[in-house]
Amino acid sequence: MILENINKQIREALEKLGIDQTDFVVETTKDLGNGDYASNVALVLARGNKIPAVEPLGKSAKEIAEKIREALPLDASGYIERVEVAGPGFLNFFVSDSYLLEVQKEILDEKSKFGFGHARDGQKVMVEYTDPNIMKPFHVGHLMSNTIGESFARLYEASGATVARANYFSDVGLAIAKAVWGMREMRMTMPSEVAPIVERTDFLGKAYAFGVKQADESPELLRDIKEINKQIYNKSEGEVLLLYQIGRRWSMEHFEILYRKLGTIFDYLIPESEVVESGMDACRRALAEKLFVESDGAIVFKAEAYGLHTRVFITKEGLPTYEAKDLGLCVRKNALFPYDLSVSVTAYEQDEYFRVVFKAADLLYPNLAGKLKHVSHGMLRLSSGKMSSRTGNVVTGESLIADLEKKASEKNPDPAVASAVAIGAIKYEILKQAPGRDIIFDMEKSLSLEGDSGPYLQYAYARAKSVIARAEFKIQNSKVKITGQNEKLLMRVIARWPDILASAVKDLAPQQICTYLIQLAGEFNSYYASNQIIDENDRQTTKMRLLLTATIAQVVENGLWVLGISAPQRM
Repeated sequence: MILENINKQIREALEKLGIDQTDFVVETTKDLGNGDYASNVALVLARGNKIPAVEPLGKSAKEIAEKIREALPLDASGYIERVEVAGPGFLNFFVSDSYLLEVQKEILDEKSKFGFGHARDGQKVMVEYTDPNIMKPFHVGHLMSNTIGESFARLYEASGATVARANYFSDVGLAIAKAVWGMREMRMTMPSEVAPIVERTDFLGKAYAFGVKQADESPELLRDIKEINKQIYNKSEGEVLLLYQIGRRWSMEHFEILYRKLGTIFDYLIPESEVVESGMDACRRALAEKLFVESDGAIVFKAEAYGLHTRVFITKEGLPTYEAKDLGLCVRKNALFPYDLSVSVTAYEQDEYFRVVFKAADLLYPNLAGKLKHVSHGMLRLSSGKMSSRTGNVVTGESLIADLEKKASEKNPDPAVASAVAIGAIKYEILKQAPGRDIIFDMEKSLSLEGDSGPYLQYAYARAKSVIARAEFKIQNSKVKITGQNEKLLMRVIARWPDILASAVKDLAPQQICTYLIQLAGEFNSYYASNQIIDENDRQTTKMRLLLTATIAQVVENGLWVLGISAPQRM
């Protein structure tokens, strides 16, 4: 990448000037008027005039920058047109037309792989996300986790890693037992197997809400629910197990439909029930090795010695907590897919929880130490505030999608396009800011074609593809001279894609891609509004502009892919 080449050239210039290596950055500029790349190297040197060799170069950052500029080696590739000193002492690098033409050819050669890097070549990364609970609605938190997790998986793939997508879903525990109790009490209204899947899982949600409400109002009922929970754990034959199996199957069937709609194909579906025994074994071993201690009959990890807090892993009744099961999950995931890195995506409410669990895992499994990473996301809020599935009065992830599909269909009568636009709108709203922040979701703004939205990007792509489809001749992948400043400006934005993607991968920051794509789409829409792309009387200009349009379409498509957003050919 050109950014790496500039970094190397600066270090060569410093060596020529007798200056030891120093920390500095080279980054894309915010304003193309200040070049394509900028470095603060002179400012860094001027601030820390502790380096003896700096003094002869000048006292100000500007003077130092001029000396470095003069010492820069000639760019053998011809990719840098000129270097300027600007502001208080920045070095600004401007790329050449020959570089932009090379980028254009590379885009049309590599197509969907253009911009992909090799930072994680040979590595295996497992990303675990979504993690719903059977018998309960697929709420907007699961939608958040799915959107962010899928984008992370694609970022890792774009950096050369082999990626496995995992979904750790809850299928045991008191919450499930409450739902089964509700199913049993409401069995007269239970839908048949041939009823629509939405009707069947709606019944499960109501059964869960009913079970929670009754258990809250009648503590004595908890004894019955705990007995149901035990029967599920032990797989005891009878009505409870039958109802449980039906509810589990209905939930999984419905989840799979939602995953397909969201564009996720999981490599591993890992049920909570599958990791219980290994988690219990891990806790017993931790106790024997004095990593855990017994306290009032429970097995706990006193993590204060590591700057954390105490958590219970096995209760005094001898039952595993979520913590114990997560220890088993770490091992299970590594057995399925021996990873170099395992990333778990959940709500930020679990930040402290994962710090303790991962510290315990590091101590118990030295081979996994440093390989476990937790990335948290915020809450998606509507005007009613934070939503909960405990009451049954909840806006589910699926209902949010349905509402947006209905709204999107007003301008897109094709159901497939309306669905793509609706899901693109939701995903973009989630991804356009750093993971961890809460989101206030506005339906109208999310579907807007006027600015910062997923549909705006999709429409720019569809517009570019429409122009190409109207062309009389097939686009050939050949270098065509960029003749105008407007075209050159667009190509300079396009050429940034590999660096933007590399930065997003390094920081695990899909929001950087959102910002970049909005800029690119905005530049293209402005260009489209003021230039005739297809001119029958000027085939050479038409060819140049069509090639430019094709490169824009390809980069927008690649960026949308990383975000997990589909790119409709028409809107």
